[in-house]
Order: sequence, then C-alpha cells, then structure tokens
Amino acid sequence: MSKLTDMPKRILIGRALRSDRLGETLLPKRVALPVFASDPLSSVAYAPGEVLLVLSIAGLSAYHFSPWIAAAVVVLMFTVVASYRQNVHAYPSGGGDYEVATTNLGPKAGLTVASALLVDYVLTVAVSISSGIENLGSAIPFVVENKVACAVGVIVLLTLMNLRGVRESGTLFAIPTYVFVAGVFLMIAWGAFRGVVLGDDMRAPTADFEIKPEHPGLAGFALVFLLLRAFSSGCAALTGVEAISNGVPGFRKPKSRNAATTLALMGLLAVTMFCGIIALASATDVRMAENPGKDLLHDGVPLGPSYVQDPVISQVAEAVFGHGSFLFIVLAAATALVLFLAANTAYNGFPLLGSILAQDRYLPRQLHTRGDRLAFSNGIVLLAGAAGLLVWVYGADSTRLIQLYIVGVFVSFTLSQTGMVRHWNRLLGAEKDPAARRHMIRSRAINAFGAFFTGLVLVVVLLTKFTHGAWVALLGMCIFYATMTAIRRHYDRVAAEIAAPETPSEDTVRPSRVHSVVLVSKVHRPALRALAYAKLLRSDTLEALTVNVDAEETRALREEWERRGIDVPLKVLDSPYREVTRPVIEYVKSLRAQSPRDVVSVIIPEYVVGHWYEHLLHNQSALRLKGRLLFTPGVMVTSVPYQLESSEAAKLRARKRQNWAAPGSARRGPAERAKDTSSRT
Repeated sequence: MSKLTDMPKRILIGRALRSDRLGETLLPKRVALPVFASDPLSSVAYAPGEVLLVLSIAGLSAYHFSPWIAAAVVVLMFTVVASYRQNVHAYPSGGGDYEVATTNLGPKAGLTVASALLVDYVLTVAVSISSGIENLGSAIPFVVENKVACAVGVIVLLTLMNLRGVRESGTLFAIPTYVFVAGVFLMIAWGAFRGVVLGDDMRAPTADFEIKPEHPGLAGFALVFLLLRAFSSGCAALTGVEAISNGVPGFRKPKSRNAATTLALMGLLAVTMFCGIIALASATDVRMAENPGKDLLHDGVPLGPSYVQDPVISQVAEAVFGHGSFLFIVLAAATALVLFLAANTAYNGFPLLGSILAQDRYLPRQLHTRGDRLAFSNGIVLLAGAAGLLVWVYGADSTRLIQLYIVGVFVSFTLSQTGMVRHWNRLLGAEKDPAARRHMIRSRAINAFGAFFTGLVLVVVLLTKFTHGAWVALLGMCIFYATMTAIRRHYDRVAAEIAAPETPSEDTVRPSRVHSVVLVSKVHRPALRALAYAKLLRSDTLEALTVNVDAEETRALREEWERRGIDVPLKVLDSPYREVTRPVIEYVKSLRAQSPRDVVSVIIPEYVVGHWYEHLLHNQSALRLKGRLLFTPGVMVTSVPYQLESSEAAKLRARKRQNWAAPGSARRGPAERAKDTSSRT
C-alpha cells in the first residue's frame, strides 16, 4: 500500500526533504514579497471596483467621492503597515496577531483573533480565485460558463504547488506577481502621460453608459452611510497585511528586519497602485453597477441580463493601452494569474497559524506536523477543502463572497494593536533608559492610533456589511472559536487523565497475575510462532483460544493439536451465529470479571504481506478484533508478525532503490545522522 501511494505522491509534490534542509526553504525578500504580500498587491484588481459599485447606488453624481474614499484607505493602509512593523520586531516568532493578543490580552482574545484569521484566510482563497476566474472569463467564455468547476480546479492546482514547499512555490509565483505590478505601474505612467502631456481623450468601454441609481438624491445620514459602506468595501485592499507578521519565521536572517522591509515595500506598492487605478477610472469615465444588466443604460435602454461587466482594471487598461493591444493582453493575463496566486498568502498564513494553534492544543496535533516537503501539508489540504466548499456554495461569485470579507481581518487588526499598546505599557514600567523609553513611547503611539483607527473601521464594516453577508463571517468565527475551545478542553482532559501520579497507583502496581490468550484458527507457522512467543512471557496462565464457526475445521484443529502434542490447553468457544469477534470479547471480559486484578494478554498471529492487494485478503478479522479490544480495560493486545515471502521481496526491492525516502521520513528526522550518533556512542 505504501508503494502504491508513494509513486503518484512523488510525481505530484516531489521527493521528500530531510529535516536538516529546513533552512534552505527560508525566503529572501524578493521572493517573500510575492509569497506573503500577493493578496494586498492583487486586491487593487477588485477593491477600486467595489468602491464604485457601492457609489453607483446613489448614481453617477456620487462618483466624485471616490478620491476621498481612496485617501481614507491610503491613511488606513499606512497606519496598519506602521503598526505591524512594530509587531514583527516585538514578536518575531511567527505567532503574529494571535501571539500578541494571547500574551497581552489573554487566551480568549487570542482565540478570537485566531478564529478571525482562519475565517479570513479561507475567504482570501475563495475571493481571490473567484475574482481571477471572472477576470479570465472576460476573455475566455468557457471559464465564465463553468465558473465553479474552474475555480475548484485552480484551488486543486494551487494546493499541489504549495505542497511542493514554500520556497519552490514562491519562486514560481514571483514572476507573475512582478509582471502584474510592473504592468499596473506602466499603465498608470502611460495613462498619466497621455492625459497630462499629450492631452488624449481616454475613454473606458462603459464611458457612454448611464447609471440608473437605486436611491437617487441621497443626502444627510443616508449619504454618509453609503460613503462609509463604500469605504468599507475599499478596505479590501488591506487584507493580507497581517500575513507577513505571521510569516516572520519564513524569512532569512535577520528575520524581523527583512519582514519589516517587505511590509513597508508592500504598503507603498499597494497604495500607489490603488490610487492610480482610482484616478484613471475617474479620468476614463468608468461606469459600474451592482446589477449591470438593469442599472446600466445605453441610450436610455438597459443593457439586459446578457451583459457581462468587466472589472475596473480591465476597463482602464483598455482605455489606456487600447483593446486587444499587446500590453492590454499581458496585463489582463497577469491580473487573472496574480489573483489566483493571491490565494498563496492564505496558503502560507493558514497552515503556519494552524501549526501554532495545534502546538497550543487548540487544533488537532496533525496540523503541527510538517509534511515530506517541509510544508505544513495537513493545514494546506484543510484550507483547500474549506475554500472549495465556500466557492461551491456561493457559485464562485466574488461580489457575493466579498461581502463576507474583511470582517475577520479588522477584528484581528484591532485586538492585535490593542495588545501591542499593553505590550509597550508593560515594558515602559520596567525600562529606565531615556532613549529606549522614547522609542517605546513612539511605538506605543503608533499602535494606539492603529487600534483606534482599525476599531473605528471595524464598527463601520459591521454596520454597513452585516446584512449583506458579514454575519456569515461572524458565524464562521463563532464556529471556529467553539471548535477550538472544545479541542483544547479534550486535550486538557486527556492530559489530566494520563498524567503520571506522584504516588503509587494501579498503573504502577504490579498486576497479581497475567492470563495470556493466544488466538489460533489452524496449526501453522504463524500460530506456532505466537505460541512460542507466549511461552517466553512466562504468564501465570497460558491457553490457546479458537472460535467454532465451522464444526469440521474445529474438529480438524483439535486432532492436529493432539497429534502434535502441543502443551498448551486449547479452549473452543461456540459461535452459533458464526461470529468471531464477539465471542472473544465476551470471553476476555469474563476473565476480567472473575479476577479484576489480573491482566489479560491477547496474542494475535498476523501475516505480513508485500503487495497492496494482499492486504485486502488477510488480517481483516484481526484488525476488527484489535479495534474492539482497545476499549476493554485491563487487556493488552500483542501482534506477532509472520513475514511471508512477498514481504521479503518487497524489502529487497526497497533496499535497491537509492535515495528512497519513505513517507514520513522528514518527520522522523535524518536517519543517517541518527546512525552516526549511535555508532559514536
């Protein structure tokens, strides 16, 4: 079975890596930028469109508010980036917001942050890939017609790429990310040159359309509410900023400084691209509507349900470069690709956070284990499954999915920055050096402003997006919180039960007697070996046990037993319903009932085979029996293996394969080093 699953696994994700090669997977800044910051960089492909979509509710006249909303998003971005630069220096271990909140605000706050981030990472994958499918669908109709299937296919492909390892996937993802960034900057520069210097009249393909407002003439509180909702939609540009603080261990040394530099560069690039696209959208008269078929009019006539609305960045690129031009095609392809790869931010953040939570016993311990390629494989697969389910439920519709977005990330922003204020207060209480105190006071002021601003945005997001789908994200956070709390409670209960006592107990007191039972069906080599092994145990009582499911076979077994003169008594259990497991279980329980201080040792002979299909033909009854005996107190189960020729042949074949790495070898550590150590000792 191992050989059957190992070959396709190696083809898909490559050879297993030794544990001592973990340092080789650390990322330089040029690779870390697309790995950890692809989400905020790519969000400029849909965040400006979300702003215009909301403003269109009040009609075309509301579009002149878009620069002010962009300015507010810029201030928020710089505030968050400056705040998180303090985080990566103060907490470089990779716990990020979760560690900051847990250390300074308590476990409940930390668990709230972890729940928010886990939900946000799942939504990052779903939103990014759905948006990428929509961008690609503007050029390839087949993609639009099969949105869900294509989105799930991209999730599977990204999962396989990330299972190959962080460094390998990061190097692969760096090229399209940099092409996208260069393409957007070129579009902004060329658009500015054409508009300012050449005086060209650049017009988007929707420039001649009219917008039918859903609520015309908004004023007062209604207008303020609409602007706040547009601002909260534009805040999608900030998602993924926290991934760098969670991924500090993935950077090369000096880790904190490299992470802080990458964070600053990411913020500068994202802000420039976001503002540039908003400005060009205004200059080229881009028109967007939440229901384009009904609310966009051409010569007073609705465009109809067959109209497909292109994203803002596509319309701007067409106006600047020209429809069908080489640069337009390159930017469109890079945009679709980078939106797919934006999910890579979550593929790096979710498994790492899951590993830390598993180490703290809030998630299953399997999430703490690195896979064959030194990536957290179980976390990657879990993220892919959750995102795929979300894409399927919401039909890969980015407009519907984005309403669930950014709630979780602003919960983590606010609690993290509040925790950092407490962190600096605690350090200031013990610090006497004036220079160090000035630095701490400045850092505290940055984090305090960040906590206030992100908290204000969180309130705005909850007020404006709750009924539009944000309640689903909050529900997901509650489910994660309750699940992790239950898992921690289970692990704590198990730890308390199995803790070694300081005084003698029934676990340390020697049993009064050992009653050994050897299960036999026929007199053959495995049975004889099990009997010989049982005699070495020198049990107080030793007997062989068989179940009578076929009278003729049982009679033949008795005769062979007597003919060979085996000096172990053979006990036969009747089974009128031809069951094997239940009579054995009942007999073992009866032995325990007669002498509760005795230990019953059940010895089971088993075949060891070398081919996967042979597993289907042997040992099924033994497996069922062992599974039932595990729940019987005071019973020890021992398997006595008997290697068939096929297993020996498989072992020889394995030895001949040079550099063969068995599944899980990376978890066990390098065998060569262990061998050298043992030889020296």
